[in-house]
Amino acid sequence: MIRSMTGFAARSGALPPHSWGWELRAVNGKGLDLRIRVPDWIPGLEAGLRTGLGAGIARGNVTLGLRVVRDDASGGGLAVNATQLATVLDALGQIETAAMDAGVSLAPSKATDIVTMRGVLEQAVIEDDNDALAKTLLAEFAGVLADFNAMRTTEGAALDAVMREQLAQIATLTEEAATLAEARSAQAAETLKRNLARVMDNVDDIAPDRIAAELALIAVKADITEEIDRLRVHVAAARDLLDANGPIGRKLDFLMQEFNREANTLCSKAQNSELTRVGLEMKAVIDQLREQVQNVE
Repeated sequence: MIRSMTGFAARSGALPPHSWGWELRAVNGKGLDLRIRVPDWIPGLEAGLRTGLGAGIARGNVTLGLRVVRDDASGGGLAVNATQLATVLDALGQIETAAMDAGVSLAPSKATDIVTMRGVLEQAVIEDDNDALAKTLLAEFAGVLADFNAMRTTEGAALDAVMREQLAQIATLTEEAATLAEARSAQAAETLKRNLARVMDNVDDIAPDRIAAELALIAVKADITEEIDRLRVHVAAARDLLDANGPIGRKLDFLMQEFNREANTLCSKAQNSELTRVGLEMKAVIDQLREQVQNVE
């Protein structure tokens, strides 16, 4: 089953105190171009994601974004800074001693006064387990990539149906061209005989070898047997590729060049309005097929 190069997937998750959102998208590209935007403070995350993307995607311009948010409200609340408290108490002791020596009476210190002093009471800091976070994110990414490829496979099925129909049209036009070429051969032979007789009647001493060479050249220029045979082979090769597994976009793109080359040659050799019509119709279908192939991974 073929896959489209375009796709999209999004997911969200959480591992307190963190929550996050994924977004994975891709558009057509000649090769595999990965653009990854993830937090750089999560160890090993980008390298692991790049490896996963490379294993799951063969072609396309791929953009992966991950936004991680820390919920500070889920932290440990307030905590006493023991070092700062000791410093404050020591300072208060020195002040009280100095006041007593000077005969100054001070009001007793209250705990509520002390905790309002700068640095005594502060937000508790919880050490995050970033290794566990990275492991969770990498495990969840497998599901994001699966969703992404499922969408591309669905689009690929639609592409497959369209391309098979276009190949059927090319095959039909190829056989029509073969039939017209056969009918044209008899007509061309009669025309050639009449023209040759007219030349023989008006020109003396024409060497038989020269006549034979000219006739052979005309026949070669008008013969489209090889083009018909190659078009049949190309149709069969394209159908085999559609039946195969794995990325086939590059091979199909090469075949489109071959299809177009044979159709151009057929038109140049047509020498017949009906055969020219078939050749032009074939070129139009080949161009439509080529546009679809540009979407295949």
